[in-house]
Amino acid sequence: MKIIYVAEFETDFGTLILGDFEGKLCLCDWKFRKMRTQIDLRIKKGLNADFKEDFTDLHQKAIKELTAYFTMDLKIFSLPLQFVGTVFQQQVWGKLQEIKFGETTTYLQLAKNLGNQKAIRSVASANGANALSIIIPCHRVIGTNQEMIGYAGGIPAKKKLLELENPIFKSQLSIF
Repeated sequence: MKIIYVAEFETDFGTLILGDFEGKLCLCDWKFRKMRTQIDLRIKKGLNADFKEDFTDLHQKAIKELTAYFTMDLKIFSLPLQFVGTVFQQQVWGKLQEIKFGETTTYLQLAKNLGNQKAIRSVASANGANALSIIIPCHRVIGTNQEMIGYAGGIPAKKKLLELENPIFKSQLSIF
């Protein structure tokens, strides 16, 4: 069986679990998210691998880039990524990567960008299945009425990430 090397990274936003599979990041996700077990099982099964706690060079690089992001010194990540999901999920995650630092979009707009505005629930589900939080910026997706809905790291973390990227969100999102 193959190995996914995992390590934890404590941030001011919450604890992240980082997963290195053959030199590619397959996991950068919130340790205490509701779907932790399902996400981990999907990744293990999809890669035919098991978790082993060990710190790798890729973990170090991920921590360096995430730290630079948190201090506003990095806006675009350069880490090698390994997606584990359906074709549709990967399409959604690809569209998430197109959302620029400091900007947001809605689930409806994301569905429209994929060519099917009726797929809004499927888009939201794929967004929630993202195992590469922050790096694949699912926190940049908000509700159609600008409401803060759904985030694996919790709404407070989502709000803090949006405020980090664009201080104007602090006043716009203060009602949440």
